[in-house]
Amino acid sequence: MKALLFATAILGATLVTPLHAQEPDKILNASYDISRELFAKINEAYTALHPGKSIDQSHGGSSRQARAILEGLEADVVTFNQVTDIDALVKGGFVSADWQEQFPNRASPYYSFPAFLVREGNPKGISNWDDLVRDDVKVIFPNPKTSGNARYTYLAATAFAKEAFGGDQEKVAAFVTKLFDNVPVFDTGGRAATTTFVEREIGDVLVTFEAETRGIAKEFGEDKFDIVVPQVSVLAEFPVAIVDKVVDARGSREFAKSYLEFLYSPEGQRILAEHGNRVHDETVKAEFKDQFPEVRLVTVEDVFGGWEKIQEEHFASGALLDQLYGNR
Repeated sequence: MKALLFATAILGATLVTPLHAQEPDKILNASYDISRELFAKINEAYTALHPGKSIDQSHGGSSRQARAILEGLEADVVTFNQVTDIDALVKGGFVSADWQEQFPNRASPYYSFPAFLVREGNPKGISNWDDLVRDDVKVIFPNPKTSGNARYTYLAATAFAKEAFGGDQEKVAAFVTKLFDNVPVFDTGGRAATTTFVEREIGDVLVTFEAETRGIAKEFGEDKFDIVVPQVSVLAEFPVAIVDKVVDARGSREFAKSYLEFLYSPEGQRILAEHGNRVHDETVKAEFKDQFPEVRLVTVEDVFGGWEKIQEEHFASGALLDQLYGNR
C-alpha cells in the first residue's frame, strides 16, 4: 500500500511539473514597422554572445502590434515607439504596471524625434513645420490611427502650432487639419510610407523619425535626399517591455530580460547609434556627437500633460485626432 501511495505521489509530481522546465532557445520580439534593419543587427550581435539562442521578429505599426498581442501573438518582448501601446498591454493584463521601472531611462534605451527627408537639393525649401502646410507641398507620413510613428508626427506638429499660435485651439486645429489635407496617401505604417516616398516618388517631404531619415538616405543614396532637422520637435522615446503573460507561460523570462538589457550595453548602444538613434550611454554619445545636430526637443509631459492625458484627449475614440483626421 505504501509503495502504491509513493508511486502515486511521484506520478502526481510529474503531472504538475511545468511544461517549460527548460528555458526556450528562441523568443519573439514584436517591434515597430521601420526597425527591421536595426534589430537584424541587434539580434546578430546578441546571438554571437549567446550561442544557441535566436530571436524571431514581428514588425508592424506599433499600435497594430499591441492589438496583435492582445489577440494572441505570443511575443516575449516588445520594442515599441510609443508608451501608450505598452500601456494598452498593461490594461490587457499582458505587461506589469511597473514596466517602466524594470529598465533604465523609463525603459527607453534610445530616443529620436520626427524629422524631415526631402528630395536632393531641397527644391521646396522646407525647413520647419510651417512649411508642411503650404499649398505647394505634399507631405508623406503614415496613418496616425495605426502608426506610432505618425502619432509622434501629429504630436510634434501640434506642439509647434500650440507654440506658434499661443495656444489658440482653433488655429492649432486648422494647422493640423491643413497638414492632413496635404497628405496624398496615408499608409498603415512607416515602412509603407517610406516606399511611397522613395520608390513611388510621391510627395515632397517624408516625415519620420530622424533615425529612419538617416537609414533611408544611406540605403537609397545620400545623393538623392537631404535630411532636414526642424528647429523644434517632440522627444520620441522607444519603450521596451517584457510581456509577462507570455514569458511566464513559456518559461522565457530570463532570456527576455537578458535580451532587453543588451540594448543598454555599450555594444547595443553603439549599434543603435550607428542606425541613427540617439542614445544615453555617455561614451557612445561622445563617439557619435558630430553626427547629430542640435535640436530643441519638447516632451509630451510639458506640452500635453503626459501620455494618459494624451490618450484621453487626443487618441481615444472620438477625441481630437478622430475629429481632425475625419474620414480620410
